[in-house]
Amino acid sequence: MNFNSLFTFLNWQTILFFTFCFFGLIQIFYFLFFFLRLAIYKHSTKTSSQTHPVSVVICARDEAANIATNLPGVLIQQYPSTHEIIVVNDNSYDDTKYVLEEFKKTYKHLSVVELTQEAKMIPGKKFPLAVGIKSAKHEIVLLTDADCVPATERWIESMQNAYDEDTEIVLGYSPFHKIKGFFNKLVRWECFHTTLQYMSYALAGIPYMGVGRNLSYKKTVFFRHKGFSSHNNIPGGDDDLFINMAATKSNTSININPDSFTLSMPVKNWKQWMVQKKRHYTTGKYYKKIHKLFLGLYSISHFLYYPLFISSMIFYEWEYCLIIFGVRFILQLIVYSKTTKKLNEIDLFPYFLIFDIWMFFYYLIFASSLIKKPAQHWK
Repeated sequence: MNFNSLFTFLNWQTILFFTFCFFGLIQIFYFLFFFLRLAIYKHSTKTSSQTHPVSVVICARDEAANIATNLPGVLIQQYPSTHEIIVVNDNSYDDTKYVLEEFKKTYKHLSVVELTQEAKMIPGKKFPLAVGIKSAKHEIVLLTDADCVPATERWIESMQNAYDEDTEIVLGYSPFHKIKGFFNKLVRWECFHTTLQYMSYALAGIPYMGVGRNLSYKKTVFFRHKGFSSHNNIPGGDDDLFINMAATKSNTSININPDSFTLSMPVKNWKQWMVQKKRHYTTGKYYKKIHKLFLGLYSISHFLYYPLFISSMIFYEWEYCLIIFGVRFILQLIVYSKTTKKLNEIDLFPYFLIFDIWMFFYYLIFASSLIKKPAQHWK
């Protein structure tokens, strides 16, 4: 084939189609290599389980209302072994202190750590969380937030049951409460989609993050990595940056047993959601290079997929375009039907194509957060 015939063959329509095929195949790879792992994953049912002493750590700043509503769900856990509940009251100005004092009168396994001074040069939640972990009496630490409530009374038992001889970190799931309205479904889909990624990566031996609303690890691994010292200057990342640093193929497990879930109230409007997500995404730039490569390649291919598909359908032969689209769509059907069921989000499944298209706009909205300087506070 000479140069002229090659140029004729590789006209811009053909290049457009090949580009669509390239990114479409990348998407198919992610569904096959990563996401299918969670779809077919079955949490092991142990014939015999050992209950370990557990320390639950919760940080609170001006959380009186949430503490009054959600803390009872933590305090009444049906756990047959020794456990304690530690709440770190981080310089609250509201009635958090007095609400906790009332709870202490009834629940003797509740401990309160009062912080009355801000930690200099350590913005965010990391200092109070580190104080809570250091105060913990037991090796297994279980973390959640003041605005979260366990989905069942067996949350502690289920999360600690995911530990075996090699496990040092357990990644849990923390969905949002289901409320009427499409916005609630949109917010919950983003949470589900994020969970699909970090749990699938963990199953593939490439754990990169967890969420502090439902996360457990051993004090040993916390002290081995000197706590949050390597990223104390960054306000966020007490959960994802620590897991990004400490998690390995051999020491990390996931837990998708419904008993292990924690629930939290979602934001109620677009403005609050945008502020929340932009704050969360400012830590992604500090991930390990391998994680940024995999996450970036997925996001870019996802972002470009639908524009390239539509363009190729218009300017190239649509039958060939539908082959790539069809393969990916079938994989989505399989993965999303199974994972939404496993994570108790089955009501989201009928909307998955709408949400998948929406992700194009989602990436546009939040792309700037990856380079934006993090805010210097956690509340």
